[in-house]
Amino acid sequence: MPELSHRRRLLVLTICCFSLLMVSLDTTALNVALPAMQRGLDASTAGLQWSIDAYTLVLASLLMLSGSTADRIGRKKVFLTGLVLFAAGSLLCSLAPSLELLVVFRMVQAVGGSMLNPVAMSIITNTFTDPRGRARAIGVWGAVIGISMAAGPLVGGLLVESVGWRSIFWVNLPIGLAALLLTLRFVPESRAPRARRPDPVGQVLVIVLFGSLTYAIIEAPESGPATVLPFAAIALAGLLGLLWYEPRRDEPLIDLRFFRSVPFSGATLVAICAFAGLGGFLFLSTLYLQNVRGLDALHAGLWMLPMAVPMFLCAPLSGRLVGTRGPRLPLLVAGATMTVSGVLFAAFEAETSDGTLFLGYVLFGIGFGFVNAPITNTAVSGMPRAQAGLAAAVASTSRQLGQTLGVAVIGAVLASGIGAGSYRGSFVAAAVPGWWILVGCGVLVLVLGAVSSGAWARRSVERVASDLEVGEVRGAEPRVGSRA
Repeated sequence: MPELSHRRRLLVLTICCFSLLMVSLDTTALNVALPAMQRGLDASTAGLQWSIDAYTLVLASLLMLSGSTADRIGRKKVFLTGLVLFAAGSLLCSLAPSLELLVVFRMVQAVGGSMLNPVAMSIITNTFTDPRGRARAIGVWGAVIGISMAAGPLVGGLLVESVGWRSIFWVNLPIGLAALLLTLRFVPESRAPRARRPDPVGQVLVIVLFGSLTYAIIEAPESGPATVLPFAAIALAGLLGLLWYEPRRDEPLIDLRFFRSVPFSGATLVAICAFAGLGGFLFLSTLYLQNVRGLDALHAGLWMLPMAVPMFLCAPLSGRLVGTRGPRLPLLVAGATMTVSGVLFAAFEAETSDGTLFLGYVLFGIGFGFVNAPITNTAVSGMPRAQAGLAAAVASTSRQLGQTLGVAVIGAVLASGIGAGSYRGSFVAAAVPGWWILVGCGVLVLVLGAVSSGAWARRSVERVASDLEVGEVRGAEPRVGSRA
């Protein structure tokens, strides 16, 4: 990638953030629209889970393929393709006549989405080569998630109440068009200096693993062990196949050597736990506010603001802290506040009182606002820049896998607890095990953040980076230097 002026780099960052805003707005607005979709499409709780997880599942399955493909054939080219597919999928979703077709069209969206965020992060990584500047850029990236969290529920609520739930997908069309035109004009093409070969076997194994695991979790409450256990066995076989096959390839889809880096492995697990917490938190909150409290979509969106505003304010602060002091402090703050938030709901039924509900949302927003920047920065820190797309894609895959599992597990627990009862009568009690699961997610973020950010962990980054640069990779591009 050619050297860019400071103003041009900021413009590239802005364009990449457009894609994140579009994808994040779609997700947050959709959560507010779930009850309206449930009524309009006569969907069960499992059906609502699939409307979310069909998207995140396909996204998680294809992110690494998209990241490595972008490194190989050109990041700008793949990014543009993703914008077109995501916008087209959004239009199809708005026209879906049934839940089954909505799920299919959400999968089309996901194919495009897999080409956006990890590729955009790779573009940012290769645009901002200074460690401190990159950490701040990632902080801005995280702040956009906060903006979407604030705007998504409000925009979604307004659209659902005034036009209908289908209109939430229309928001993506003007944003996608603007991002497309700006990318064509201002984003330079870049690619890795040496192309990586495709890994179709690895890609199939990833799809088998993620798909069968998600199906087993979502369908467990209704289908029973006889149906679920075979899919669990298939998921285990997919995992074992990946662990056996990928190290034997010269250029694997998932370079397992990345995971010898303690900070990288820690960031991957933190991403899974944090985004499982986010997915479960939003799922429970949306159904409670509308199906139990009886709020309309707009007022439910307003209740999300105490969570969204701290996310927006804390994300850039977290990016600055990562750039100046490393990821340890932001991760500790994130884990502690997410844990306390979960305890309020699990042990004290925070949702039954306006004051504790407000406090629980604020604490979760603070925690999630602090967690994103250290995940992204740590994932790419110390890795060869030639593999930035792949490293960023692994981090993004962990996020989507976490959100998929969060919705699947929490939804399954909730469905089991409610059974044949009504939401109003049994929701609070049925949600308690789900809230305790979210407490566990917060504790894991806290512990993993402490363990993976010490001096011995940072030394492992250097060993892995040297290993990755051996052979054909040696002499490509310098490593992305930063505090891990």
